Amino acid sequence: MLLEKERAELAAAGRRLAAGGLVIGTSGNLSVRIDDLIAVTPTGGVISELSAADMTVMNLDGEIVEGELAPTSEVPMHLSVYRATGAAAIMHTHAVTSSAVSVTLDEIPMIHYTMLGLGGPIRVAPYACYGSDDLAAHVVKALEGRQAALMQNHGSIAIGSTLAKAVDNLELTEWLCEVYVKALALGTPRVLDAKEQEDVIMQALAGGYGTTKKL
Repeated sequence: MLLEKERAELAAAGRRLAAGGLVIGTSGNLSVRIDDLIAVTPTGGVISELSAADMTVMNLDGEIVEGELAPTSEVPMHLSVYRATGAAAIMHTHAVTSSAVSVTLDEIPMIHYTMLGLGGPIRVAPYACYGSDDLAAHVVKALEGRQAALMQNHGSIAIGSTLAKAVDNLELTEWLCEVYVKALALGTPRVLDAKEQEDVIMQALAGGYGTTKKL
């Protein structure tokens, strides 16, 4: 089986996202890339129940290389993002809070320093029909310099240098959406200014933020 390890990891990622409430039933699609091959979830598949064997393998031209199930309808988006970025994986779901934010806002401003790990404020890509080349183009633009974005009236998407990092980025995006929605309910959210953002970057570089260290 081609990409057997990666397909199993993709199935595990789907179960993790579903367990965290970021996936309901068949909503969303996930993929992982190794060189010129991409393993992707099948269209109509219940993400929490998929196995490695259920994943479809294609190349960067969208040609099916291995698998028994038709791939997700969002193949154009996945291929476009891979061609435009150095991403190793893509996670897209219709999680509740990020979907709600995508319906109402054009961007989430810099409300928390962890957003710097995603590249900055989270953009909302303009609406286009799912599975379309227009949606793919909008998402690629929204992801410029970013590791995550929202899709208007649709959901969220995150990429990463590894499959695990893409999952982390999607979970962080949903958390940030939840924080912003709750902050809006309390008043006007405070946004970090340029100096505060620079301080965070310098501190992270000096201390190795986000990595474990031996005593």
